[in-house]
Amino acid sequence: MQQLSDIKSAARSVWARGDYDAMMRAENLYEVGEQLVRRLGVGAGQRVIDVACGSGNAAIPAAQAGARVTGVDLAPEMLEMARARAQDAGVIVEWVEGDAEDLPLPDAEADVVLSTFGCMFAPRHEVAADELARVLAPGGRLGLCAWTPDGVFGDFFRIVAGYLPPDPEFVDPPLAWGDEARVSELFEGTGLTLGFERATWEIIHASVDVAVACYTDNLGPVNQARELALSQGRWPGLQAELADLFARYRSADGRVVLPAEYLVITGRRR
Repeated sequence: MQQLSDIKSAARSVWARGDYDAMMRAENLYEVGEQLVRRLGVGAGQRVIDVACGSGNAAIPAAQAGARVTGVDLAPEMLEMARARAQDAGVIVEWVEGDAEDLPLPDAEADVVLSTFGCMFAPRHEVAADELARVLAPGGRLGLCAWTPDGVFGDFFRIVAGYLPPDPEFVDPPLAWGDEARVSELFEGTGLTLGFERATWEIIHASVDVAVACYTDNLGPVNQARELALSQGRWPGLQAELADLFARYRSADGRVVLPAEYLVITGRRR
């Protein structure tokens, strides 16, 4: 399908924009990947796949735990960041350019499959879920993190979507991965038994202006939305909507303290 191919080509370009690593460091979000690795009990000798791995969100802590890790991402620029971070951390990870909907890996390859705020952006969620299950060995464990639709990042992504071209009908909304009932539907028939837990990660920015700049400068889709808004004379509107959102979470000292809710999805394959 040419339209699907175009969507994925555009996604590669979008996620190459900005500086994802700088944003993750500013938010201390790498800790979420570390927590997921600990939650799944990743240890020495286990085979781990981090799907839509970004800059090594879960792959690097899994390697630090002694696992044999493969990190897969659609965007080569993300993998370059991940390689640099892995080198700095002194760990070895196999980095593979690949699609969460068509993983370039054999069946039952992994003891553990992970994804932190990654596979939720694949366009066809059921296809991605089937792939996550396919590469998981019998008895293997699944661990995913996804922003919830009713949390602050649900509001955030809905604002940004208003300044981007609408997706084709076949593209599933990323925030659906943060809904327990929908995720249960996605994995129906895959042989996985699932568990869910909602968690909150506190993200702190020095001010509203700093928060707006962090995302519009560094997060690919938001950076694209800013560029389009500037070309259309709509940038003041996007800037104001984001500022209004972050101002809701401004503390007395002027900092922005975001209670970023996400869904932790765990599973085991029979």
